[in-house]
Amino acid sequence: MGDRQLMIRSLLFLLLVSIVGLLAIAPCSHGLNPKPDDQLPSLVTTSTQLKYHNGPLLTGPTINIYLIWYGPFSLTNRTIISNFFASLDPSTAHSLRRQPTVSTWWATAKSYKDATGKPVSGSVKLAREVGDVNYSRGKNIKRADIAILVKNAIAQKAFPVDPTGIYFVLTAADVTVEKFCMGSCGFHDSFMVSPTERVVYAHVGDPHAQCPSLCAWPYAVPSYGPPGPALVAPNSVGMDAMVVNIATVLAGAATNPLKTGYFQGDALAPLEAVTACPGIFGADAYPGYPGKLMVDQASKGSFNVYGAEGRMFLVPGMWDPLSLTCKVVVA
Repeated sequence: MGDRQLMIRSLLFLLLVSIVGLLAIAPCSHGLNPKPDDQLPSLVTTSTQLKYHNGPLLTGPTINIYLIWYGPFSLTNRTIISNFFASLDPSTAHSLRRQPTVSTWWATAKSYKDATGKPVSGSVKLAREVGDVNYSRGKNIKRADIAILVKNAIAQKAFPVDPTGIYFVLTAADVTVEKFCMGSCGFHDSFMVSPTERVVYAHVGDPHAQCPSLCAWPYAVPSYGPPGPALVAPNSVGMDAMVVNIATVLAGAATNPLKTGYFQGDALAPLEAVTACPGIFGADAYPGYPGKLMVDQASKGSFNVYGAEGRMFLVPGMWDPLSLTCKVVVA
């Protein structure tokens, strides 16, 4: 009986070792995974280093934002997004009594400097906005259509030609955009408007109906990886997800506007200021856990910065070229 028990114990031990080994090599996800009581090491630090490729940055003096609302957005939803852009204006931050603010987060972008030593502009302002509620390019559009929408708005004098600004096309939940929800939650690019002038444009869509599990984490349960509860969005799942993705694209466009700025890897699929820090929103973040966040007692919404009109927002960690870490705002 002793030999049999020893054999059984040996088999159980080998089975346990096998299970632990499989878990160790299993791919990590950025899905929400509540942090255990025993503190795991923080992964906010990173070995990623974004190389500067000597191209221009958006150094200002102000990065003007031009918005095209493509498809129907409710007044409430438009206000949430507009409040986020307003929150990037340092003058708005001065009027807020609570810290940290959205402009506190954006201050990290000023650590990025061009070949002359000039930093990315610390001032971002919503300059103009127009609506396209009649789906002028249809409800199923290509990435090229995003550029066409911006070109038409400039040609019709709705927007000025502004090589130091960013033209954002925000698509409603019922609009399908090429590659959106299929490996991309937003993108930025540029095109020539004259033989000597180039402008930067970008797209972010509302992922709530199409792909919350891919483009709305941590406010939605991920489509892969260990399951866990989603965080409560302080405003709404769709709009708060758009804010995270707008912040991601905005940082990338400012620090790598022409694909010759700061990035790592292939210029056509680069790691940029925020995409180099995936899934990191607060201190002690690690894959599957967004980090320590504040929680509003009234709404139970999780956030990390305050914004205009008393809004609470979640902004992602940004790679800091000074400390060589993924920097997050800390209350």
